[in-house]
Amino acid sequence: MYVCLCRAVTDRQIRESVENGASSFREVRAELDVGTCCGRCVPEARELIDQTLFELAARISVAA
Repeated sequence: MYVCLCRAVTDRQIRESVENGASSFREVRAELDVGTCCGRCVPEARELIDQTLFELAARISVAA
């Protein structure tokens, strides 16, 4: 699903960015250019980043 229509950034791309080490909206924005045009996608992108970080942390705690 497209999160940022202006830059054609998908939820999958955002998740992959976080899974590859991005840990903040700023880092994802720098990599994918998400939220740099109209800004409507910023809340959804932030929520997706937080959700992905939470899921990664849960996986790590279960594995430990």
